[in-house]
Amino acid sequence: MDLHDIAARLAVPVEEVERVAQLAGDRPSVPMPARADAPELLDRLAVRPDDAAEIMQGWPDSSSPLWTPELRWLLDRSIALIHADLAGHGWLSPGPELPRERGPAWRHLYVYAYLALVDVARGYHRDHGVPDDVSWRSLADLGRNLAIDRRMRGEGWPVMQSWLTLHVRGSIYELGRLQHHRGDTAIGLHVPDAGPLTPEAVAASLDDARAFFARHFPDEPYTAFSCGSWLLDPQLREYLPEGSNIVRFQQMFELVPYEEKDGPDADVEVLRFVFRTLSTPLDQLPRRTALQRAIVDHLRAGRHWHWRHGRFPI
Repeated sequence: MDLHDIAARLAVPVEEVERVAQLAGDRPSVPMPARADAPELLDRLAVRPDDAAEIMQGWPDSSSPLWTPELRWLLDRSIALIHADLAGHGWLSPGPELPRERGPAWRHLYVYAYLALVDVARGYHRDHGVPDDVSWRSLADLGRNLAIDRRMRGEGWPVMQSWLTLHVRGSIYELGRLQHHRGDTAIGLHVPDAGPLTPEAVAASLDDARAFFARHFPDEPYTAFSCGSWLLDPQLREYLPEGSNIVRFQQMFELVPYEEKDGPDADVEVLRFVFRTLSTPLDQLPRRTALQRAIVDHLRAGRHWHWRHGRFPI
């Protein structure tokens, strides 16, 4: 198919289709799991029944009328694009943001790409001796993110479709409370939506990571843990008590100097994480916790949150 025609049919800029074609090239794709195996796989990946039902409804069977030629092309080339960067740890968009209101095939196209690559990721994990429980727990971030996107009424997915490529490339490992992201010389830390960020849980996760990466990736010379997040914004200390979990998490890091354009828009990301909404007016957001009150009061005062980067030695 002509790339301009594909872009027009997908209602996306042609440059984004050209990018997918260039990165995927003529590299081979990976077949989808058998439809009969999908319910068990979705369960292993912690996908909720409502999300699983939609995914099954839009399943890319060869005879499905939902799957137009341009959608099939994008799914095939998106899988090839991600597969080509197996073991890569950089941010990777699998393809253009689609008009997801068009139905389950459009809404979940990049979920199908993820599902196709689960066996590839599992094979990569086995090659590095990663235990099955760590492998499945790490890959099950799919279910968590689908549930968050449903809660956000579809506002969360454009970021998540890129985030989840890290898992099926073998770059993200969930070890206790934190997710650990392979990098060049530092292990990146991510904080999933999984309960209190207690110092004890954080310390245990860091200990697990020290042993895990030394055992399974001994050729990667990590010297530090790093994090980029609004959670590291020192302005939070104006609102939160000194002994709060977030402040104690901040205290582990040495921050790098702040640059205004460094990282995502922290005002957006704090709303995404704390309230799971990007469109609710500030005066309608809940104020049940000290963190919620801090976020709202800060923004209503015309101030902004900052995306900060920090690190500390392993």
